Amino acid sequence: MIVTIDGVAASGKSSVASGVASALSIPYVSSGLLYRAATLLALEAGTSLSDAPALLSLLGAAPLRLEPLAGGNRIYLDTPDCPRELTADAHTSAVDAGVSALAQLPQLREWVNARLRALTPPFVAEGRDMGTAVFPQARAKFFLVASPRVRALRRVKERVGDVEAVEQALIARDEQDQLQSHPAADAQIIDTSDLDLAGVIAAVMAGVQERA
Repeated sequence: MIVTIDGVAASGKSSVASGVASALSIPYVSSGLLYRAATLLALEAGTSLSDAPALLSLLGAAPLRLEPLAGGNRIYLDTPDCPRELTADAHTSAVDAGVSALAQLPQLREWVNARLRALTPPFVAEGRDMGTAVFPQARAKFFLVASPRVRALRRVKERVGDVEAVEQALIARDEQDQLQSHPAADAQIIDTSDLDLAGVIAAVMAGVQERA
């Protein structure tokens, strides 16, 4: 079984995927963490986020390992001389601001997608194009949406920030991500604006049972 959960930025994909995976007793896979780790390494190395060949060269020398778990994903830089966990550092405002530019590069999307396709099911996969480009064969597909203001309020609860500024950044991110932020034709769209986490998980689980 593969369950895909796509959606716009800060729509709750990771939390929902974790809850659904726990309910199904299978891992969940965070594609966004690979993009975030790649962005973090590029920022630290001073590599342009629009230079696909340079980014691929950097990533070729920096072995990233994604560890999918039901309770959360972790990502590691497995260099022999200095192994390092990147999970926390990949969730910063600087990475937030740069990850969309990197994720728009077809070569980088394929780099991420190839690593996701190599994983062995069952799992819940969350990201931007899970149900379209990566796992079109998935039986249960979902796409999460919410208003920019609701998403901004949620993100500010997770990290310190100004709601207005975060909302404007999310609106700009939505415009940048339009190529990836569209649901698969057979995906169930869930508006999470007026739902709590348990409500969204329940809606997804109902959809999974219908498609089982």
